[in-house]
Amino acid sequence: MGLGYVGGMTHDYVRHGTTTLFAALDIATGAGHTAYAFAPHVARVWATDITAEMLTLVRQEIARRQLTNVGTLYAKAERLPLGDQLFDLVTCRIAPHHFDSIPAFLDESRRVLKPDGRLGLVDNVVPPGAVGDYINALERFRDPSHLRAWTMEQWQAALERCGFAVVHHEILTKSMEFDSWAGRHDATMQALLRALFTEASSAVKEVLAPTAGEALGFQLWEALFIAERR
Repeated sequence: MGLGYVGGMTHDYVRHGTTTLFAALDIATGAGHTAYAFAPHVARVWATDITAEMLTLVRQEIARRQLTNVGTLYAKAERLPLGDQLFDLVTCRIAPHHFDSIPAFLDESRRVLKPDGRLGLVDNVVPPGAVGDYINALERFRDPSHLRAWTMEQWQAALERCGFAVVHHEILTKSMEFDSWAGRHDATMQALLRALFTEASSAVKEVLAPTAGEALGFQLWEALFIAERR
């Protein structure tokens, strides 16, 4: 998801919600972009993560922006050190495919939400079947912390099982530059990753839409869900 989509999630939440928000929780906040986007709309937002370095960066950015209503907390998504029914809104952006257990994350999100509170969620998604398996393998080859991106159908079923009613969902594509995506690796690894694009099946290429030439580009799918605690 491009950073512009954070604003889109804010807009969609406001459009599909109605009331003034009082307390928000951003799970796996990373660099904190979602927390910053919602800060003007809430009395208080807590940004949580399991990476101490990211929380330090967030605290520095909070100070730079002079945000007096944003706090940080070390917390694992599947086991939040927080009480029940504290938040009007829980958000999570481009992180669940790294989680040990997405159902546990959803259960915890529901637990800390107030009755009729809402979950705003964005994550990578893949098509069902062999194409999705290939894309997940490609992502995990590049980044071993990538566990699995789900399909839209898996997300919708899991949200329902965990006590949420989906009030809005959409899927968008995100343009990627191979050099940036694979930049953490050396030339040998980058060559292997590039080969996984060129040698992919036509069905995989239809989804990834790789461009020809040295400046390889491709696309990923991302889904936005807004779901209400039942």
